[in-house]
Amino acid sequence: MKRLILAAATFVLMMPVPAQAQVEEYTLEKPHTQVVFSVNHLGFSNSHGKFLDYSGVFTFDRGKPENSRVEATVITASLFMGDEKWDQHLKGADFFDVEKFPDMTFKSTKIEVLSDNTANITGDLTLLGVTKPVTLAATFNKAEKHAFSGKHVAGFSAHAKIKRSDFGMTYGLPLVGDEVDITIEVEGIRNDPPGMEQGTP
Repeated sequence: MKRLILAAATFVLMMPVPAQAQVEEYTLEKPHTQVVFSVNHLGFSNSHGKFLDYSGVFTFDRGKPENSRVEATVITASLFMGDEKWDQHLKGADFFDVEKFPDMTFKSTKIEVLSDNTANITGDLTLLGVTKPVTLAATFNKAEKHAFSGKHVAGFSAHAKIKRSDFGMTYGLPLVGDEVDITIEVEGIRNDPPGMEQGTP
């Protein structure tokens, strides 16, 4: 009987235990996060620009991705078009009015999981003091230990379209396009407690 009890106990101890869902927090990393936009320029081309300064965090709920969240702030004065005169025009009152509105923010309100690695992330985008809902079509690339730094990194790609006129940015319409394509590439570093950096990815 003792042998039977011992065998049963050993079997129970050897059974796999379901992993508990992990809710992880990540901080956006520079320079491996990019916020890039493009807009039609008088029908001649689609001009591209980007923002160089930002901050933000996101939580990643591995068990229930729909419970994850995203918050980010972009410094509008960090806009870069590759030409100083053009940069200054876009930073002025005709467009981003960076002195009056130094920040652009996004806060997620809903995540709709579409597949194992895709989701629609809906949130409030605030630009020029106007807040409108925007949906990002997001792809989860991967989350694992970085091959060089040893830190735990999660990466996503996201795309969205907005109309700048919805936020009161109407200069140049209709010659300068109203629809703005936004592409975001994100790498976040997991916020591990001290001494836990080498934990499970």
